[in-house]
Amino acid sequence: MMGLPLACHRSKTNISSKNHKFDWQQFAGEEIFLLLDDHPWTEGLKPYVSDFEALTHIKTNIKIVPEPEYFKVMESTIQAETEEVDAFFLPMDSTAYRLWRKGLLHSLTPLINNPQLTLSDYNFYDFPENFRLVGMYPPESPNSELFGIPATFEAYILFYNKILINQYLNGLVPKTMTELVDVALQLKEMGEGKFFGAVMRGIPSDTIIDTVTGILLNHWGSQPSPLPHNIWFDGDWQKPRLSDQRIREGLRNYAKLMQAGPPNIKEMDWPEATRLFREGKAAFYIDASLFGPDFDNPEVSDIAGNVGYTVLPPSGKTSMTGHWLWGLGIAQKSKNPQAAWLFIQWATSQAIERKISVVTGGAPRFSSWVTPSVYTEAMNIDYALAVQTAMRTSRPTVVLHSNWNQVAKAIATTIQEIYDGAKQEVAVAKLQTQIQQMMGGFPEDD
Repeated sequence: MMGLPLACHRSKTNISSKNHKFDWQQFAGEEIFLLLDDHPWTEGLKPYVSDFEALTHIKTNIKIVPEPEYFKVMESTIQAETEEVDAFFLPMDSTAYRLWRKGLLHSLTPLINNPQLTLSDYNFYDFPENFRLVGMYPPESPNSELFGIPATFEAYILFYNKILINQYLNGLVPKTMTELVDVALQLKEMGEGKFFGAVMRGIPSDTIIDTVTGILLNHWGSQPSPLPHNIWFDGDWQKPRLSDQRIREGLRNYAKLMQAGPPNIKEMDWPEATRLFREGKAAFYIDASLFGPDFDNPEVSDIAGNVGYTVLPPSGKTSMTGHWLWGLGIAQKSKNPQAAWLFIQWATSQAIERKISVVTGGAPRFSSWVTPSVYTEAMNIDYALAVQTAMRTSRPTVVLHSNWNQVAKAIATTIQEIYDGAKQEVAVAKLQTQIQQMMGGFPEDD
């Protein structure tokens, strides 16, 4: 594929190299400014930062910002003339695309292709293709360049409470999406308010759209969903395809799974939904795979040791899903982009990525899931198998349009309307018209 870096083709388990052209200390004495989200990945990084400084003699100045403030702080920081930033935690979705269109991201392609700056054994192709493509702009262009390296990912999988499944379903997990919806609704009735059939993100916000898209990709099946439009548009921003039967069915099933949840589910985002599942009050939960390690942590989970993990029950012939990525990028205004690249290269190398990902459960390299290491030793085997399987069919949930967040919010609002009893056909037809009008009012993205 044209535009992809070419200097990454051999894999080793350490980051040392005999390549005399490359020198970890070539920027010794420089200082780089890192802007990071208060995320498990950042917690996983902290113990090893001193190793990077010892290896490179580069000083790191790290600023950590909690969510949800991080997104606003990040965008203002990389644009402000008075604030220094080199590398930063990059949401690899429409946010990154918008930053690229504004000229705020530094291309990584010339850095990764330079043998003086990149080890020959960095192995960029150890990241799945659908992970790599998310950071390539312009999308689907033979001249695209790389603007983000995957740091951690989440695929959308099914978590289940073994205690409730064993007691009420004889240990049998639903085999299809239709069966899952029906069983979840039945379990809610059985629970009589003490437990629920399912819990989902339910707020009318664009923040739920990646989970929604993961479920809809499962309904979409094997038909391509190329970027920038994904499944939501038929190759043209003026042609939304909400009326497609598979999308209608996916939206309806999402709303039904919400109906199998608690009365306040319309007010739940992932923190509230995750908490309810950890407390043992929901039989099923579809959401980000990175929540898995916490579910088996007895310090925070009441059902540790009793959580099951599997891919999404298929809507068609095969289980499909989606993924979302955090990555690392370099600000266009960076004063030390080459030194910043050394940090990104080190932090996403095979050896260091495995150590950091023990905390996230979201190692984005294939090798981290199959090569024995501290990472594989830390992962629950059923969890690891579910995520590995999901990675094989996982596709990006992103839509690369500068105003996608507004469209996503309209989709989330429509799900709530179906949850409240609106006829699916009517609600989706209204959404189709609404999105056509919205997209007509936005400047055309290239």
